[in-house]
Amino acid sequence: QVQLVESGGGLVQPGGSLRLSCAASGRSYSIKAMGWYRQAPGKQREFVAGESRSGYTDYSDSVKGRFAISRDDAKNTMYLQMNSLKPEDTAVYYCNADPSYYRLIKTGGDYWGQGTQVTVSS
Repeated sequence: QVQLVESGGGLVQPGGSLRLSCAASGRSYSIKAMGWYRQAPGKQREFVAGESRSGYTDYSDSVKGRFAISRDDAKNTMYLQMNSLKPEDTAVYYCNADPSYYRLIKTGGDYWGQGTQVTVSS
C-alpha cells in the first residue's frame, strides 16, 4: 500500500503561484504514474495533470501553460507548480498515483492523498 501526503496549499492572490508537493511512502520502489486531481465545492472531481513513469505528461485545457507537473523518483515525491492562478482554480487538490498511467488519467489511480486546499482570492 502506498500512502500519499500533500502539502503546499494555501491562500494566494490571483496571478500568484503555489507549488504543491506530494510525498509517497509505504513502499520502497519509486513513483510510477502520478498526477493531480481537484474538486471544488459542489463540483465533480476533475483531472488536472498527470505524468507517466517515462515522463509523458497530460494537462487539462484549463491549466495548460500555467501548471507544470514534475517528480523526483529518488525522493518518491511529486510536485505541481501552479502559476498565474485564477479564482476558478480554487479547490481541494489531491495527489494520485497508480502503476497504470492510463487508469490514472482516465479515472484516477489506486492511491490518493488526503487533499490540500488551494484558495485563490483577492
